[in-house]
Amino acid sequence: MKNYSEQSVTCPHCGHHIRITLDSSAGSQEFYDDCPACCHAIHLNMQVDELHKTIHLFVDADDEQIF
Repeated sequence: MKNYSEQSVTCPHCGHHIRITLDSSAGSQEFYDDCPACCHAIHLNMQVDELHKTIHLFVDADDEQIF
């Protein structure tokens, strides 16, 4: 079963508003998407909380991760 939700995010590079469709059926995910306005990579980290039935989406620039 697919669990889709749509989320509005802001590009951390240029401030452009983007609509992202999330599929939470596979659990927590980490992925990149390109901003259609400035073409920079956006890092998206989706955390699915099965217990509370919530989705948390963290957005940052591709160069902001802490390793």
